[in-house]
Amino acid sequence: MLGFLLLCITCSDYKKQHNISGEAMGTTYSIKLISSKNDINIESLKNDIDSLFIKLNKQMSTWDPNSEISLFNSWQSLEPYDVSDELVYVIDNSIDISEQTDGLFDVTIYDLMSLWGFGPNPKSSFPDNQKIKQIMQNSGYKNIKTENGKLVKNNENIKLDLNAIAKGYGVDMIFDFLINKGIENIFVEIGGEVRAIGRNKNNKKWSIGIEDPIENDVIQSSLSAVIYLSNKSVATSGNYRNIVNLDGEILGHTINPKTGLPIQTDVLSVTVLSELCMHSDAWATALMVMDYKTGYSKVENNPDIDAIWILEDSKNKQPYFSISGDIEISEMIYPIK
Repeated sequence: MLGFLLLCITCSDYKKQHNISGEAMGTTYSIKLISSKNDINIESLKNDIDSLFIKLNKQMSTWDPNSEISLFNSWQSLEPYDVSDELVYVIDNSIDISEQTDGLFDVTIYDLMSLWGFGPNPKSSFPDNQKIKQIMQNSGYKNIKTENGKLVKNNENIKLDLNAIAKGYGVDMIFDFLINKGIENIFVEIGGEVRAIGRNKNNKKWSIGIEDPIENDVIQSSLSAVIYLSNKSVATSGNYRNIVNLDGEILGHTINPKTGLPIQTDVLSVTVLSELCMHSDAWATALMVMDYKTGYSKVENNPDIDAIWILEDSKNKQPYFSISGDIEISEMIYPIK
């Protein structure tokens, strides 16, 4: 997932801020811990955190041919397949969100994403309709289930891609690890997806900037708004950063799992707030696939999530915000409608 510039306001030295950063899951991570204590061993914590990331990659990375998920993808059998409790947990949550979103969130899209040039095996030309239909016959979240702590395929050709939920789960995993260490003020970010609790070093809520999907580039991005976060997670999905060039046409990475085609929408980005980051991650992807009215209705009827849309007015092509839920937001550069 994508869509964040992270703001850390530094004024007084109210409490000490401990920083940990590195690379993981094909991106970067940043952790901020606020404490008045001096007994936090940052080097030891970083070693433990990096070890957790290594374990997570061995479970859920499709880029590792020997990971649990890669071996499961190559398993062409309907017999139960033994995997880690963590992978079962993520798949259970994935299926639950698939059911809530009428299949517009779907982790059985590995072959579909590969067909359009995303994932470990990039392509350079448009797939033909027959190939899309063929792959669509071997996908669908109802073709995967968990049973007695194992994964089971209802279609032996099913392959999983957890890119729309695994990073959020990684945030939750590191967050829980730090909570269990007794740390009370925590900010965890992986590739722009965030979970935070407590206060920053100035005893204020954590402030997080939402990227402007109109004025941004890979090197330097501008902000469209700032939200304030405490004891919540947040993730953004949009089509403006992860792209592929097929036959000279630039396509965003969001694929509709029901049609097998890249989405066409007036939704520029969606930011989702919830308790668990993997839920924010997955719902942001699903809401990006949905048309705005359907997505807004879904959020309004779900007490566990809030959302911010940036949409483009079809008449004058001007962006605007739509907000559902109780979100503390400021510095908006577009109007709210």
